[in-house]
Amino acid sequence: MKKIHVGFLLSYDYELLKHAIPPVYEASDRIFIAIDENLITWSGNKFEVSPSFFEWLKEFDKDNKIELYYDNFYVPSLTTTQMDTRERKMLSDKMGIGNWLIQVDSDEYFIDFEGFVKQLRKYDHYLDNPEKNKIQIAAFWIIIYKYTDKGILYVDKPMKSIFATNYPNYKAFRRTNERVIYLDSLVLHESVARSEEQLRYKLKNWSHNTHVNDSFLDKWLKVDENNYKEFQDFYYIEPDRWKTLDYFPTKDIQEINELSKKSKKLKLTKTFLFFKNFGQWFKFLFK
Repeated sequence: MKKIHVGFLLSYDYELLKHAIPPVYEASDRIFIAIDENLITWSGNKFEVSPSFFEWLKEFDKDNKIELYYDNFYVPSLTTTQMDTRERKMLSDKMGIGNWLIQVDSDEYFIDFEGFVKQLRKYDHYLDNPEKNKIQIAAFWIIIYKYTDKGILYVDKPMKSIFATNYPNYKAFRRTNERVIYLDSLVLHESVARSEEQLRYKLKNWSHNTHVNDSFLDKWLKVDENNYKEFQDFYYIEPDRWKTLDYFPTKDIQEINELSKKSKKLKLTKTFLFFKNFGQWFKFLFK
């Protein structure tokens, strides 16, 4: 109990796990990877996994802490959103209530997972009786919008996202309706940063497939490092949620990490985090 358990969902973009797993490996006690036993996406499409991926996984897992969890995650009577939420619940149940249940998507790369865990450990008392002390833990995305020839376009302000909980009563995706504790932690999120072919496939097969607005893809195709300041409102559901973009002149993850630390727009100040957490504490004070 009170272990750091990290879960991933494996699907058509499984190759990205080679980038997502290494940042969390050392600070995790155990890592679980959920795989549909019939290799079917939530949209009902078949996908294949190259044997070379499992060979990489076996070679990488030097401490023997990665467990593959096969189950039936495709239910035709459910929506893609419902299947997403259901699979995450099943995965967290497998990971074991009484531990920190952290779920990371294949296109999310923690900048400092050890720092995230160190902050998380301050709240271990919430693991003593999880059902009566439900909590969820948020970090902040740096959303990579698009790769260009020499760098990346990214949403120019951190966006909150839930990553952990002590009790997985998920209501939508990995979110519960419980109190949120915000940590000073950044996560690179590739989100819609794909090749055009990969993006079109993702838009048809992910859990947001019915939510994408009509203007999103056309704008994504047009924007580049030279004209991005001429556009605004980039989010694929409610466009103005991603108001403006900025540019890093590199694709190297380590260089991006360093640049993000120097960016005033991406800095999570103590004052900002204090008021975010105070607001959540007060909101749930009498619940």
